[in-house]
Amino acid sequence: MAPRAFWKGYLKLSLVTCPVALSPATSDSEKIRFHTLNRKTGNRVVSRYVDEETGRRVEEDDEAKGYARGEADYLILEDEELESVRLDSARSIDIEGFMPRDSIDWVWCDTPFYLAPDDPVGEEAYCVIRDAMRSTGTIGVSRLVLYRRERAVILKPREKGIVLWTLRYGEEVTDPRDIFAGVGDRDVDPGLLRLIEKVIEERKAPWSSEMVRDPVQERLSELINEKKKGLPHKTASKQEPDETPSNVVNIMDALRRSVAAEAKAKKPPAKPKR
Repeated sequence: MAPRAFWKGYLKLSLVTCPVALSPATSDSEKIRFHTLNRKTGNRVVSRYVDEETGRRVEEDDEAKGYARGEADYLILEDEELESVRLDSARSIDIEGFMPRDSIDWVWCDTPFYLAPDDPVGEEAYCVIRDAMRSTGTIGVSRLVLYRRERAVILKPREKGIVLWTLRYGEEVTDPRDIFAGVGDRDVDPGLLRLIEKVIEERKAPWSSEMVRDPVQERLSELINEKKKGLPHKTASKQEPDETPSNVVNIMDALRRSVAAEAKAKKPPAKPKR
């Protein structure tokens, strides 16, 4: 069942406007979840806030948001003050500009949504914007208020529709130079490079959703079904941890062995002689 649209408004580009609807592109509704129970009664337990110092329960009316400004020193912010800085949801996505399709690093992309036409009359305008981005190899740039916060977004054509990606805020993305500063700028041996390229070529495969299977969820589902039927659960044998690889003295020899192993694995079995 397709997810329901949670936002409806207008997609605008210059004088072109069309009604659109925004739906989640991902879902975790199929994920298995657990409740915390009282083992003795089988009843669910309820979480309650308690004062860290006194241990007494805090009533809902006495709960407040606090910003830590020092050790055990908090600045209390009232609900009205927090509400004053939130933004009302504007009902339009104005495309402010365009950029080359591959110019934004994937690390900036946060959450995907499907942006679909919401009216047969405006569908032609929607399709024109989609196809124009596809033919020019560009993506649209805009801003959108979601959940009372303004987000920078990009719009990418995909198949018959458009995917809207919210982008992470600048302070959320770590500068890669902080992580890779210690990596040396050394010249790579051309022979090693060719061998690695050969390994990559041997392992290339088209994308498949099987690559992102969740074996833990599958085993949990089997366990739950067995318990529903009153069957004893077969405990899976624990996998031995992989041995820590020893230091490779000759990387060229290791790569040659790796390439040979890849080729042998892909070699079809010999046909029996008649």
